[in-house]
Amino acid sequence: MPTETVYGLAADALDAQAVLRIFAAKGRPRFDPLIVHVAEVEQAWTVAQPSDRARRLAARFWPGPLTLVLPRRAVIPDVVTSGLETVGVRIPDHPLALALIRASGRPLAAPSANLFGRISPTTAEHVREQFASAVARVLDGGPCRVGVESTVVRPDPSPLILRPGGVTREQLEASLAEPVAIAERDARADHLPREAPGLLASHYAPRMPLSLREDGAPWPSDPTVARLAFSQAPPGAGPSEVLSPTGDLGIAAARLFAALRRLDATTATRMVAELVPETGLGQAINDRLRRAAGLG
Repeated sequence: MPTETVYGLAADALDAQAVLRIFAAKGRPRFDPLIVHVAEVEQAWTVAQPSDRARRLAARFWPGPLTLVLPRRAVIPDVVTSGLETVGVRIPDHPLALALIRASGRPLAAPSANLFGRISPTTAEHVREQFASAVARVLDGGPCRVGVESTVVRPDPSPLILRPGGVTREQLEASLAEPVAIAERDARADHLPREAPGLLASHYAPRMPLSLREDGAPWPSDPTVARLAFSQAPPGAGPSEVLSPTGDLGIAAARLFAALRRLDATTATRMVAELVPETGLGQAINDRLRRAAGLG
């Protein structure tokens, strides 16, 4: 199903056997919990127990790219949460996703519709390339508007971003009127099971090796090296992509995964990418690039 962030591989979150088919189709390890998608705020509280902070964040950012990690209700099977006593829940901001949830009458577990650890899909065609025979339907909602996954936040005992995403740290702090911390990458990568999805050190990766260009370093001139730039076309003869010629981080986020896919489909043998400014959505973009390079 399409969402505003990426396409999700959806199954009835209350049906353990259906959820197990998600793990099988993606090749996803069972220790990586799934996000539950709902259509209404009150439906969210049937699968998770809200706090005051959670209610305030839900009122401000739902529907939207924010996942709240909260104590789970007993109705959620262990396989969804990897046995944890918390569950990630959100309301997607896409009419087809909301229509599907409402038509099913059930909350839907829906990780990104890609093979585990690979580039997330932002069009229906990206999904068909990997899951043509493995899913019941592919709902084509056009290109995803946000283009990077949701921000995952644990609201309590103090607000902590477990995964940067489509809602920025600055927006969260303005809404809560208090500081919001970001979990250190080493801390996120070193513990199992994980509180939220997308916390592995290597994730969102292309098939070819990807490395990050150090700030100020020259771009490689080798034509067999693909190059992913933020706002200025890199010199050289190899394949390249520019995320946003105007330097717009929102546009860069929306184009990120599609650009990685196009470069990955070239005859290049490796890829070099540059980081973007570490503000706003830039934190989410850089998080995905570091993980794609195995540096999460």
